[in-house]
Amino acid sequence: MAFFLNSDIPLMTKLLEVVYMVIGIICLYTAIKNLTDKENPSPYGTAIFWGSIGIVIGFGRWIPNTVNGVLVLIMCASAILKRVKSGSGVGPTKEETQSKFDKIGIKIFIPALSIGIFSLVFALIGWSALVGTGFGVITAMIFLAIFSKDNKPKVFFDDAARFLSIVGPTSMLPPLLAVLGSVFTMAGVGDVIAQIVGQFIPEGNVNIGIIVYALGMVVFTMIMGNAFAAITVMTVGIGAPFVLAYGANPVVIGMVALTCGYCGTLLTPMAANFNIVPVAILDIKDKMGVIKSQILPAIFMIVFQIMYMIMFK
Repeated sequence: MAFFLNSDIPLMTKLLEVVYMVIGIICLYTAIKNLTDKENPSPYGTAIFWGSIGIVIGFGRWIPNTVNGVLVLIMCASAILKRVKSGSGVGPTKEETQSKFDKIGIKIFIPALSIGIFSLVFALIGWSALVGTGFGVITAMIFLAIFSKDNKPKVFFDDAARFLSIVGPTSMLPPLLAVLGSVFTMAGVGDVIAQIVGQFIPEGNVNIGIIVYALGMVVFTMIMGNAFAAITVMTVGIGAPFVLAYGANPVVIGMVALTCGYCGTLLTPMAANFNIVPVAILDIKDKMGVIKSQILPAIFMIVFQIMYMIMFK
């Protein structure tokens, strides 16, 4: 309570903490729901996984770092040992979905749009986009409750738990990979890369530097699953010393280098949000099918972007 009453802490920080607490509570609810699910083949491992996440995300600020670290290890152990399973969560039938759509119609898109609108507005006025997303979700829930009296709070909790269970451990890849990017940066990985790359890039050859920088962004994003995490390391290791240091336009190089990383996003299962989560939700049989269909567009885009940076550097 002292945290929220402290006037020195910005309002957005407090609101963001509330968002994290809500997410944590949803994860804890998912843990309890799977623990009591008699059809879940691994109720205890699943409950431990979601319970650990819920505690860390929702209340990690007030827990010693050592305890948070132990909980993360426990969480990862459950996933590694394949003890995280999906229970009997059953979604609406096709008939129920059609019936709801016939009743609500095109208005069903209003809740979805409200999430994006709130996120964008909050970002544009200099507030936290994540807090805006939280407000957008609450607004969406209000709209859904207005559209149908069946949409009670328990429905939202049950559906959240169902989708989390479907996605499983892959839902934790994005935050873990983002943390990995920060760890790599603090550990000086970029400096090590600069030393290695410096041995074969001709000094002052910006074009070669651009090619290595762009391909490095692709490869590192494939490893880390996150272009935002990769660009920090790659810019420190290659972009700054071998491209920008020789007069290349930082606006062009920085902008396009990030999109080069997105080409790597198209090619890796580590980009769980894009290539794994949709596969799990849609129950696509070919787990790598999304990635396979994106190979040619990724190759075309990386070639085009390298040419663009060389031409307009």
